[in-house]
Amino acid sequence: MAGNGSEWWRSRLIGMVALLVMASMYVVTKESSEHKVSSYKVTEEVETHFVMKVSDSPGHHNRSSHPYVHVWPKMKFGWKIVVGAIIGFFGAAFGSVGGVGGGGIFVPMLTLIIGFDQKSSTALSKCMIMGGAAATVFYNLRQRHPTLDLPIIDYNLALLFQPMLVLGISIGVSFNVIFAEWMITVLLIIIFIVMSTKAFLKGVETWKKETITKKEAAQRLQSSGIGSADVELRPLPEGQSNDAHTETKDSKKSEVQVSILENIYWKELGIIVAVWVIVLALQIAKNYTTTCSVPYWILNLLQIPVTVGATSYEAVGLYKGGRVIASRGEAGINLRVHQLVLYCVCGIVAGIIGGLLGLGGGFILGPLFLELGIPPQVSSATATFVMAFSSSMSVVEYYLLKRFPHPYALYFFAVAIIAALVGQYVVTKVIAMIGRASLIIFILAATIFISAILLGGVGIDRMIKKIQHRDHLGFYSLCK
Repeated sequence: MAGNGSEWWRSRLIGMVALLVMASMYVVTKESSEHKVSSYKVTEEVETHFVMKVSDSPGHHNRSSHPYVHVWPKMKFGWKIVVGAIIGFFGAAFGSVGGVGGGGIFVPMLTLIIGFDQKSSTALSKCMIMGGAAATVFYNLRQRHPTLDLPIIDYNLALLFQPMLVLGISIGVSFNVIFAEWMITVLLIIIFIVMSTKAFLKGVETWKKETITKKEAAQRLQSSGIGSADVELRPLPEGQSNDAHTETKDSKKSEVQVSILENIYWKELGIIVAVWVIVLALQIAKNYTTTCSVPYWILNLLQIPVTVGATSYEAVGLYKGGRVIASRGEAGINLRVHQLVLYCVCGIVAGIIGGLLGLGGGFILGPLFLELGIPPQVSSATATFVMAFSSSMSVVEYYLLKRFPHPYALYFFAVAIIAALVGQYVVTKVIAMIGRASLIIFILAATIFISAILLGGVGIDRMIKKIQHRDHLGFYSLCK
């Protein structure tokens, strides 16, 4: 039955790849001939905007007296498209595996190689993040927890964090308008270096634990007459012993395959989707109001009861024991009030940082879940699941506001989908062969570190130009 499941995924993967390639090329060819692009010129007014500035809605006034100039290069086959696709492919593959999306790689690629302006690059990167996240979620819908009889996506963990993340992103976007560009650049570099360092150290710690567990399991099974070649390491969730998480290849074949319908927690998913729909409607309505007007603040404040209510519902269930964060093993049972409050605060902070930097919350949630004791596979799958909702919300808003060219969006959307599926398939096979889930943590750390270098470099370059032009370097008003 396991073989049939593998063939099922392989056939659908090939079919999806072929369909996406043909569809994207058809639409790109059709629309590129009709698409009107702006002239490729960069004025001093464009230079006053930072790569992370995402709040470009009708309600937000420009900080300069001149209108923002969008730069949309004409789409034609050449070295830029090829190099951009290659970088985007690896960025989406690594980002989907690490659960961080890859926005820190996409934005510099779209800006420096393809030639888009900063705001259009941010919007297009959201399309790529959504494509990779959607493909990863589709791939993970049939996957099971590495050690427990559960889905690999922890829906209770997602319901606890996703509403708070959305609320935090809304707050972070406002901070993005207020903070000066050099402040965001410095904050980005510091946070990314800290997060990548913590993820790397967590990976080293997990690698050492895996090495010890493999040796103990090999000795134990060898004494029982089973060769070490037949041993497969299963990563340990927090609070569980080593004895129950080594198995032979023969025992693995007896695992029961679960259908997608049975592998989804529909009630939790329904609440998450409802929060997504309501907050998206409020955000779209807010874009058509004047900044700091009464309707603007009402629509902003209405997000609080929606998001806090959904998270509170999950938190109360976790406190009373009616729900558990099962992916943590015994550590996810009987959570205390201060733990739940801390988790909610972490979700809001992750959203604020993501909204402030314009990259979503994946870069924060991935390392955070690992620190909570979530296994790497579950951490990556759950963070990507949450990120799929936040990124799709941004894409819908950008689409309605016409912030990106459709041919490029469809092309890189398809590239991200294919890359995410390939990345998930390859890494799953590699982990099964070497028995080390710490590989996911090292990929996460490397992706964050590379993003820190790329985005930090772009930000420093723009900051130097602003200093040379004697531009304003202080705080800005949200209402002006």
